[in-house]
Amino acid sequence: MLASAAVSVVFAALALGVLFFFDPSRYAFYPACPFHELTGWNCPGCGSLRAVHQLIHGRLAAAFRLNPFLCAALPVMLVAAAKTAIQQLRGAAQEPKAVSPFWIRLLLAALILFTVLRNLPLAPFTWLVP
Repeated sequence: MLASAAVSVVFAALALGVLFFFDPSRYAFYPACPFHELTGWNCPGCGSLRAVHQLIHGRLAAAFRLNPFLCAALPVMLVAAAKTAIQQLRGAAQEPKAVSPFWIRLLLAALILFTVLRNLPLAPFTWLVP
């Protein structure tokens, strides 16, 4: 268990290192979004690589402009990952807690709403386009 966590940390550090040194808006080796390529629409993740690049350079406003959903969700994901890592390091063998269907539905509804709004050509929502 500890070995898999260490591998995950090393992989994440390498990925962040690549994102730090190679701006996704300048280098073509990053994969294109298959949803955007097929439909021409922006998925909820469109702009995420560029947003993470901006975040690790300390440019929160630029990251928020690229993907506000990611910027809002990232602190929650980091806290959850930190709690899990601390529990594993302490050796606290706990069964994974089931996520309430309410929260799953709420997240899915938020993702769908964000996707629809960022693809509407209306003035109040154009700021959601990466």
